[in-house]
Amino acid sequence: MTADSAGFEFFDSNVIVYALACADDAESLRKKNVARRLLLDAAERNCAVISAQVLSEAFVTLTRKSATPMAPAEAAAHLRGIATTRVVPLTADVFFKAVETQIRFQLSYWDSLILSAAESARCGTVWSEDLNDGQMYAGVRVRNPFK
Repeated sequence: MTADSAGFEFFDSNVIVYALACADDAESLRKKNVARRLLLDAAERNCAVISAQVLSEAFVTLTRKSATPMAPAEAAAHLRGIATTRVVPLTADVFFKAVETQIRFQLSYWDSLILSAAESARCGTVWSEDLNDGQMYAGVRVRNPFK
């Protein structure tokens, strides 16, 4: 089944990292389970979307910033599985929309780039713990899956 445009769901790198990283405490394990369920559900409904930026951020976090860093080849193998979903490239249009979003909402450029990629892919939802839960940004609603 193909989702309609409002049904597309964009996943920020923090959700991807929780789904893939080792869980070293009860809260991390809870977040890992939530992230995996969300990703699997969206994949089954053919509505999961990420961006090249998300892949890059997740790779750096998994290989350098995680409590138990993965080898680059292992992280790349995990991310290759995630990348079977729709991946939004960084284009000039996505870039300039991100700049507009940054100015309009006073966000970091990187968060604005996430929102711009989600908007360009016609996503109705961005799953992230980094932005305000429930906030609408240019037609895209942010939801914190861990609340």
